[in-house]
Amino acid sequence: MLNISKKSTPCFVTFFRLQQTTNIQAEINQKNLEIELLRLEKDTADVVHPSFLTQKCQTLQSMNNYLEAVLKEKRSLREILLNPMCQENLPIEAVYHRYLVHLLELAVTFIETSETHLETIGSIFHLDANLKKMSKALAKMDILVTETEEVAENMLKWREQQKEISS
Repeated sequence: MLNISKKSTPCFVTFFRLQQTTNIQAEINQKNLEIELLRLEKDTADVVHPSFLTQKCQTLQSMNNYLEAVLKEKRSLREILLNPMCQENLPIEAVYHRYLVHLLELAVTFIETSETHLETIGSIFHLDANLKKMSKALAKMDILVTETEEVAENMLKWREQQKEISS
């Protein structure tokens, strides 16, 4: 009979069920966290695997060798460029000397004509400004011509008046 009086009330039953649900949910979350950690370990395990590291080391070593070769070549090229080239004689056979002289003459004339062509092209860009200046100068000249004509007419009138006064 003692067991009969020990019946649990419905309030405690729901509380007990809620606690069980919470415990089960915590256990599920714990398992999900473990699964997530295992996935992360699997994903990152390749990075620290010895075969992957040796492959990466070989790649880096080959890149290092290539960069060392480039630096050596760059140093040698820099040394070559720093030495003045004009102190070295270019061996030319005597048969080709006259052609070389002719070639130099052609190069000089080419440079001269290209300079004149460049000056001509440069003056083309200033053509509009020069035309405007010329049109302004022509307008001033027209004004001066009309003023000169007026002065000439006034002088002729004055001369006629002087003749009339003297006669």
